[in-house]
Amino acid sequence: MDQGNGTISYEGIRYEEEFIKSRRGLELFTCRWLPANKEPKALIFLCHGYGMECSISMRDTATRLAKAGFAVYGIDYEGHGKSSGLQGYVPSFDALVDDCLHHFIIISEKSENQKKQRFLLGESMGGATALILHKKAPIYWNGTILVAPMCKIADEMKPHPIVIRVLNKLCSIIPTWRIIPTQDIIDIAFKSVEKREEIRSNPLCYKGKPRLRTANELLAVSLEIEKNLHKVSLPFLIVHGGDDIVTDPTTSKLLFESASSKDKTFKLYPGMWHALTSAEPLESIDLVFSDIILWLDDRVITRYDVSEVEQKTNYDYSSKDVEVNEFCSKTL
Repeated sequence: MDQGNGTISYEGIRYEEEFIKSRRGLELFTCRWLPANKEPKALIFLCHGYGMECSISMRDTATRLAKAGFAVYGIDYEGHGKSSGLQGYVPSFDALVDDCLHHFIIISEKSENQKKQRFLLGESMGGATALILHKKAPIYWNGTILVAPMCKIADEMKPHPIVIRVLNKLCSIIPTWRIIPTQDIIDIAFKSVEKREEIRSNPLCYKGKPRLRTANELLAVSLEIEKNLHKVSLPFLIVHGGDDIVTDPTTSKLLFESASSKDKTFKLYPGMWHALTSAEPLESIDLVFSDIILWLDDRVITRYDVSEVEQKTNYDYSSKDVEVNEFCSKTL
């Protein structure tokens, strides 16, 4: 492993870190994994899960994708990882998504990246982040990979409307209090004992009870996504463990069945848990990533392929470019 000038090189990958200032004045940690000696096929933007971060807990995912030829970019949300903010506190999910959106667009609109395709990859709560990014910029992304996404509250777990009203009132009084009762999510999300210990020993991961406003924000965004499943129109791949008890696989199936997208794939892996890309036996993780990379490679095109793709799909890429340019001019 070579290290110097803030860059680490390993296994044909160049890893770099950078702190940026958000439009809200927050200091946010960002990182990137780039193929060292070749032009990236496309851009992939990581959306990590609740309480997690990118540089350590999503490193293996990013490494696999970068070795497959993709440029991979991550950002730690407010209150997560190395970014500023009270740890584990999400005062506004909408603002959290806006931070990601602004950063991802700045990267995408760099001159060397403008002609590259843009994909999202969201894990768990990061799946909700990816879906809201799609809602905010419907024509900007070429597709998304949703790993055990948080996209609906199971009916039996849905709070009564009176409880929701009380929760809203309490959030204005004690928003940061950790009073939401939950079981140890690490024990039920990660099958691998080694991975559990890695998460527990990682000080960048939040392991306390959910803060009151955080829980309220996650509930609100889940209900919003649930109401709008039919509006999901971008190409997507869902991968979900059949024995996941953190996010229900049946909700992923509902998203697959409800979405208006004409290019959608749902893969269920019997016996796998929530963290199916990081805490399963190696052969199982290899299987999941084989499916992810195959899905990506089947959808990566160069500008030389565009006319052929347009003929096959009747999709007007030049029209899309005009819409994207208009969107970016309003956002940047």
